[in-house]
Amino acid sequence: MAPTTTIETVTITRPLKVIAFICGIIVVVLMVMALASTDWLMAAGWRQGLFMHCISDDAPTPLPFNIVADPDCYPARDVAYIKAAAALCVVCLLTDLFATLMTCLGLRSTDHRKKYTYYRVAVYIMILSLISLLLALVIYPVYFASELKEGKAGNRTVWEFGWAYGVGWGAAIFLFGGVILLLCDKESEEIYYKERKIVHDTDSTRA
Repeated sequence: MAPTTTIETVTITRPLKVIAFICGIIVVVLMVMALASTDWLMAAGWRQGLFMHCISDDAPTPLPFNIVADPDCYPARDVAYIKAAAALCVVCLLTDLFATLMTCLGLRSTDHRKKYTYYRVAVYIMILSLISLLLALVIYPVYFASELKEGKAGNRTVWEFGWAYGVGWGAAIFLFGGVILLLCDKESEEIYYKERKIVHDTDSTRA
């Protein structure tokens, strides 16, 4: 009998896509930490986050921003730039979650067309997430500086951006890395399978 040919299809997973997926997961963790913290902005006895501000027991008076309150934690001040930064950070978290999910689906998919679509959607959504976070990280200090110029800082002369604000910049770095990894790994958008031809000689098998 004539020899037969077997075509073996092997799915290729590019390591850069896996690293981009890991970056997305790290960003989720960092953004949850940043959103939950009150350590975005600090002064003597004062801590301010995106959703809460806290007053320490030993906080000197008068308190910043003309606030009169007992030592405790309260909802964030009703100021437009704080609300805008918080909303942008929430958008960043949600869009990064979606982009990370799309990257995961792309890694798991065995259909090269679906795989390409998942990665392309992940790139666009991750870029949107990065833009949202960068806007929040720029808006927050710029408008706070304008409050200082208006003399709303009370008797605080030293202000510091806390670790939560730094975590936001860390998340931006990982987001940027994820976008670059998804954009630069072009080979994975062109080659998904390798075909291996194996010739079986049915006559020799019978012998």
